[in-house]
Amino acid sequence: MFGALFQLLFKYRPAVFEQGDFALGAPMSVILIVLLAAALTIPALLTYFRVRGKSTPRDRIVLTVLRGAALLLLMACLFRPMLLLSEAVPRRNFIGVLLDDSRSMRIADRGTGASARTRSDFVRDTLGEKSDLLRQLRKKFQVRLFRFGGSSTRTDSAGGMRYDQRETRLVDAIEAARQDLEAVPLSGLVVVSDGADNAAAEVNDALLALRARAVPVFTVGLGSERFARDIEVQRVEAPRRVLKNGTLVADVIIRQRGFDGETVPLIVEDGGRIVARADILMPAGSDASPVRITAKLSESGARTLTFRIPVQDREQVMENNAQRALVQVRDAREKVLYIEGAPRYEVRFIREAVELDSNIQLVVLQRTADGKFIRLNVDNGDELVAGFPKTRAELYKYTAVVLGDIEASFFTHDQLAMLTDFVSVRGGGLLQLGGRHSFSEGGYAGTPLADAMPFVVEGPAVADSLSFFADLAPSLTPAGFAHAVTQIGTAKLTATEKWKSMPSVTAVNRIKKLKPGAVVLITGNVPVGGRAGMPGETMTRYEQPILAYQRFGRGLAVALAVQDDWQWRMAGSIEIDDLSFQTFWRQLLRWVTSDTPERVEARATPDQVNPKSPVNLRAIVVDSAFLRLNDAKVIAQVTAPSGARSDLPLDWAVERDGEYRAVFTPAEEGVHRVRVTATTSSGVVTDTTYIRAAALDAEYTMAEMRRPLLQRIADETGGRFYTADKISTLPDDIAMTKRGVTVVNQMDLWDMPVIFVLLVGLVSAEWGYRKARGLA
Repeated sequence: MFGALFQLLFKYRPAVFEQGDFALGAPMSVILIVLLAAALTIPALLTYFRVRGKSTPRDRIVLTVLRGAALLLLMACLFRPMLLLSEAVPRRNFIGVLLDDSRSMRIADRGTGASARTRSDFVRDTLGEKSDLLRQLRKKFQVRLFRFGGSSTRTDSAGGMRYDQRETRLVDAIEAARQDLEAVPLSGLVVVSDGADNAAAEVNDALLALRARAVPVFTVGLGSERFARDIEVQRVEAPRRVLKNGTLVADVIIRQRGFDGETVPLIVEDGGRIVARADILMPAGSDASPVRITAKLSESGARTLTFRIPVQDREQVMENNAQRALVQVRDAREKVLYIEGAPRYEVRFIREAVELDSNIQLVVLQRTADGKFIRLNVDNGDELVAGFPKTRAELYKYTAVVLGDIEASFFTHDQLAMLTDFVSVRGGGLLQLGGRHSFSEGGYAGTPLADAMPFVVEGPAVADSLSFFADLAPSLTPAGFAHAVTQIGTAKLTATEKWKSMPSVTAVNRIKKLKPGAVVLITGNVPVGGRAGMPGETMTRYEQPILAYQRFGRGLAVALAVQDDWQWRMAGSIEIDDLSFQTFWRQLLRWVTSDTPERVEARATPDQVNPKSPVNLRAIVVDSAFLRLNDAKVIAQVTAPSGARSDLPLDWAVERDGEYRAVFTPAEEGVHRVRVTATTSSGVVTDTTYIRAAALDAEYTMAEMRRPLLQRIADETGGRFYTADKISTLPDDIAMTKRGVTVVNQMDLWDMPVIFVLLVGLVSAEWGYRKARGLA
C-alpha cells in the first residue's frame, strides 16, 4: 500500500531513488538565467511589506512565504532535476537463482487447515518454467538456476527438485554459485530459502568475500516467521560419558508456540526402551523452556538416547518433536583415594555404601596414630606404603581424592600444591568432608588447596574447644532439584520430599562466603529444637551450605561440609531397608569421577552427522604428569557398523600443544567406534569415542523462517530482502545494481505528480488565505 502510494506521487518506486544519483538536466546558461530572474523577483516580493491597505504584518509574511514557495518550486522545475540510474543492459548480464532443496521446504505453513500449501509449492508456482517472475528475469538477464541443501549443483528447472536434502549449507551455496559465475558479468545472486542454515560455516567470512567482490545477494524468505501451534525439542545437552548404572542428567530445551499452560510428556528412550518420563508444563509467555531430566543407564557401550514429546493435536510440524544424544556408558572401575585423619564412622559407612558398586574402587588411607596408617582395598602391598603420594605420577593414578577430617599441616606444601594441580591440571575430582580439622578450622587458609575449594577459606586453624557447631536439616536448592547426586527419591516420595524427611546432621565448620562460581546443591537450616553458633552463642535461625561445588581448571572441587552424614544411614528414623545413604554416596563418587580425563582424550565434533558428512577428530595427549606432549604418534582406528576397520593418522596441531587432529567422513549409517592410540616415550595409552551417522532431522529444528539471517545477508552485500508476497519488483531491483554491463538512464523528476499537487496546494492556500482575511 505504501509503495503504491509513493509511486503514484513520486512517479518511481523507492528503490529507484535509493539506487539513482541526483543531477540537474538544464544547461548552465538556463540555470544562470533562472537565477537572474529569481533575483529580479525579490523586489516584487518585498512590496508585500510596503503595502498597507487592510493587511497586517502577519498577513504579509504568510502571503510572502506562500508566493515564494510556489516560485521556488517552479524555478526548481526549470532546472530539470533528474535521477541518473545505471541499469543492466537486457540479456547481457547473468544472475544466479539459488533454490532451497532441503526437507524444511516441505513444511505446509502457507495458509491454514487442509488448504495450507508448502514452501516448495511457492517455488514451483513462482519460479517454474511458465511463471511470470522467471519470464521477467529471463527477459532482463541470463538466468542460471542452482539447487542447494547439503551441497549446491546446477539445475535446469524448479520442477525437478525433490526437497529431500537433510541439511542446508546456505553460506557455502552462495559462495559456490559466486565462483561458478565468476567468469561472466554478474548482476547479483537470488536466494530463495527459509533461511534454515544448519552448517558450521562462519557467515561473516562469506559475507566479507561477497562484499569484497561487490556481489549483491537478494534474499527471498519463505515460510511463517512464527508458527501458530507447534512444539519442538530444540536441543539436548547431556554428558558424553557416564558410568554403567549411573544417573544421566540431561538439559532439554523445549520450544513451543500456542501451548501456553498445557502439560505435555517428555519421554527418554534407550533403544526403544523407556528409561525416563516427566510431565512438562509449558509456561505462558515463554517460547523456550529449559527442562532437566534424569535417567539411569544400565547397558554399557554407545547408547543413542531419544528425547521426544508425542505429537500433539493440530501441530504444524511433526518432525521436530524429538532429538537424539549419543552417550558412552562406560563399564570401567574408577579408582578413588580416601584419606582420613582419624578413625570415625564415615570410613565404615562410606565403604559399605560403595562396596557393591563394581565401577568404584575406594582405596582408604586412614591414620590410626601419629605416623601410623591402615590401608584398605589397595591393589598390592606397595601401594601407599609410604603414606600419601609424594609424586604427581603416583597421585594421578587416581581419578578422585576424598579428604576426610585431616589438618592441612599433615601435608607438605608440595603435596598441597600437587593436590591443587590434581584438580586443575589432571582434571580429577576433589571431595572434602567436614570435620574439626577441615576447611578453615583445619588451617587450610592460605594454602594452595584453598583456591580449589568452593568456599572462601580464611583465618587461622581453630582449636576443638572453640569450634563452631550447628544442627542442620537438609533441603534441596533449585540447582540440586534435578542434579544426579541428589536423586534419592522413591516410588512414594520425590527427591525433594525425601531430603526434607532426612535426619538432621551437624556441622563444625562455619561457611561464611561462597566463591562466585560455586553452586550449592543441598543447604541446611537449624531445625526445631536445634541450635547453631560458637561456644556461648545460640542461634535458632541459621542456614549454610551442606553440599556445594565449583569447576576448578579441568576438574571438579566438591565440599560436603558436615561431620556426620552417616546419620542418614543410622538415625533412628531411618528404616532398615532405606538405601538413601548408599545411593547418595554411590552417585556422589560417580559424579566426582565422571569427567576425569585419561592420558589421551579423544573427541569427535560433531558426534552425530548425516552419512558422508565430515567429522573433526581431536585427541589431547599428555605424559604421566599430565603435561602435554607434541611428539606422540597418534592413530585412530575406526570400526564401522559393518565391522570394517580403517586406520587414520592424527597430525599434531602446531598451534596447540598436545593436540592432534584429523577429519573422518563416515560412509555407512550407524554408530562408528573410534579407538585412538597414542604411542609416547613412556608407553601406549588409548581412549575410545563414538560417531553416529544417520539421517538427521536438523532441517526441522527452528524451522520458522529465519528473517534476521536473510535480512543480514541482503543488507551486508547491497541486496534486498523480500517476503513471498513482495517479490514482484525483484527483476527491476536487480537491474539497478550497477553490476555487469549497464547503461545510464535519465529519470526526469520535474514532472512528478507531487510537484503539481504542491503547486496547486500553494496557490490554493494563498487564495484561500486572502479570501478568509478579506484581502481578495
